[in-house]
Amino acid sequence: MNEKPIIFQWTGEAMIPRDRRFAYQCDRQFVVGEHYTLVQHEDRSSASHRHFFACVRAAWESLPEQMADRFPSPDHLRAYCLIKTGWRKERTHVAATKAEALRLAAFVRPIDDFAIVTTSGLSVTVWTAKSQSTRAMNKQDFQRSKEDVLGVLADLIGTSKEALTERAKEVA
Repeated sequence: MNEKPIIFQWTGEAMIPRDRRFAYQCDRQFVVGEHYTLVQHEDRSSASHRHFFACVRAAWESLPEQMADRFPSPDHLRAYCLIKTGWRKERTHVAATKAEALRLAAFVRPIDDFAIVTTSGLSVTVWTAKSQSTRAMNKQDFQRSKEDVLGVLADLIGTSKEALTERAKEVA
């Protein structure tokens, strides 16, 4: 079940849905008398989110000229780094022949500009970056993915993570 989050208020004795809209959702989603696990959700910091995207842009603007065609936008660079650091989804398709695998790879590549598509013998592997949206990635995962990506970005432009974050403050 993938329901939307419900906002509750703790009264000191019970968790009460914040408003009528959430009460209706509770009626649809829960069964009276059943037990449910409640986990606190911490929203991500919008400042951390903005800082991350400023770092990606700063790194993209600092890329060596020979990499400019490979990463036509900061989003292309971010997706590449997410994939490279394991923040990705992976799908492998096995073709009947090597020629079919090459045709499949050629067909798949234009579907997602940010995907990395490789062939190896009869296999075609498609890697896509995991979404970093607040709905798709919690605070802890976002922070870990941010740190991982900043490390790759710093390596690509030949600097440290600290220098990259300082550069991002200048251009933000």
